[in-house]
Amino acid sequence: MGSRGRSESPIARIFGWVSVVPAPTVTLGNLFARELPEMALPWQAEEAPEPRLLALNEPLAGALGFDPAWLRSADGLRLLAGNRVPEGATPVAQAYAGHQFGGYAPRLGDGRALLLGELPDADGRLRDLHLKGSGRTPFARGGDGLAAVGPMLREYVVSEAMHALGVPTTRSLAVVATGRPVRRETLLPGALLARVASSHLRVGSFQYARATGDVELLRRLADHAISRHHPGAAEAEHPYLALFEAVVAAQASLVAQWMLVGFVHGVMNTDNMTISGETIDYGPCAFLDAYDPATVYSSIDSGGRYAYGNQPAAAEWNLARLAEALLPLLADDQEQAVEIAVAALGTFRPLYDAAWSAGMRDKLGLPAGLDEAVAAALADELLTLLQRDHVDATSFHRALGTAARGDVDPARNLFLDLAGFDGWLERWRALGPDGDAMDRVNPVYIPRNHLVEEALDAATTGDLGPLDRLLEAVAQPYDERPGLERYAAPAPQEFGAYRTFCGT
Repeated sequence: MGSRGRSESPIARIFGWVSVVPAPTVTLGNLFARELPEMALPWQAEEAPEPRLLALNEPLAGALGFDPAWLRSADGLRLLAGNRVPEGATPVAQAYAGHQFGGYAPRLGDGRALLLGELPDADGRLRDLHLKGSGRTPFARGGDGLAAVGPMLREYVVSEAMHALGVPTTRSLAVVATGRPVRRETLLPGALLARVASSHLRVGSFQYARATGDVELLRRLADHAISRHHPGAAEAEHPYLALFEAVVAAQASLVAQWMLVGFVHGVMNTDNMTISGETIDYGPCAFLDAYDPATVYSSIDSGGRYAYGNQPAAAEWNLARLAEALLPLLADDQEQAVEIAVAALGTFRPLYDAAWSAGMRDKLGLPAGLDEAVAAALADELLTLLQRDHVDATSFHRALGTAARGDVDPARNLFLDLAGFDGWLERWRALGPDGDAMDRVNPVYIPRNHLVEEALDAATTGDLGPLDRLLEAVAQPYDERPGLERYAAPAPQEFGAYRTFCGT
């Protein structure tokens, strides 16, 4: 949930009383900086002249051992802005390369971001604390290194919605207004995001290490990734092959989950694909309105490379680039290494298909033991009907649970081709779908594009009310609640065609 910063009472200001929150002992590790110094550039965040809390994720703060009240204090805000670094921490800008829309860039890196360090969560798992929009670094490539309120709050809303939907994701701890204006098309209020991730290791990290020609650096990076994310690979006969296979499996599962909830990442460059299998870098992202595999929202994706329906193929392409980077670790002989990599990469499509098919069966409430061919034909026919009639995907799947319980009108009324849908509906209902089970996997509330824009526009002018209400809805996406009807409704017709922007 988002939570606005608290101010002192008027009486406290008159009499000079100050509420003092004891400073906790904050310890941030520097594991990445120590183990991979060739890929870690020590750097400091730019000073935020007037930091002000816009959103604070209290449950996540608690899970990381932070007192939310302290994070709202002056010292807590300075930590979230990167201006109060705990003793022993080593903030660094991480180096990585990447293919951006298919073109290779050998030196990208954190141009406006910093890894403050690592800390354990409540379960003892190590997490990165990372800033986005904290100022220029030597990787900035001409950018100003800053971020505006709108894009940082977009990442907060969408990443927390993805977490609530059960999709692996980086998470947002806080958004802090900096008090510094940012020039884009116009002057906008500046902000930065404090982000939490299993790590920020990317496919592009391995591309960077490989490009150095230093095989030992590549090996240390792989060992670091195994330790952080896929420790079982260390026990395998071929640990680096096992690492690659684990990343392939994690990404196959992740992208299937994107497709099942209608998420469009928008910028699936190799520097935006994690080794952990978490969704990262919510730039020009959005959720499907009407179902259409050709849907593109990002203003910079003019060719549709990362269209909704292209996401599985884009992920597979990115994993091929990871395989290329790992070749020196797979075998001494180049041809043998390629054969090994190709065979491992070949598991992506079956793994993806299995994950998507299982998820689609759950969304349709189909019984266990149903013939796979019957389920696949039913799903394919439905998707054709949805696309042809421009049906809102989220609304339909939720209404279908109601149809399973006997009331077919909410789902039926979404279609123009009533005869076509009625024929499909009859075959589906004959299988005895479980409506209650469907409600547990088909959300009522997602961050609908028109509501996200409404909340971000209001927040940019200082009104955080729409943001808080949107966060309240998407925090419990499967539980229908009175008073939140507009958060379950498709975009009004006047909203028109939607375009998203990167925000840099």
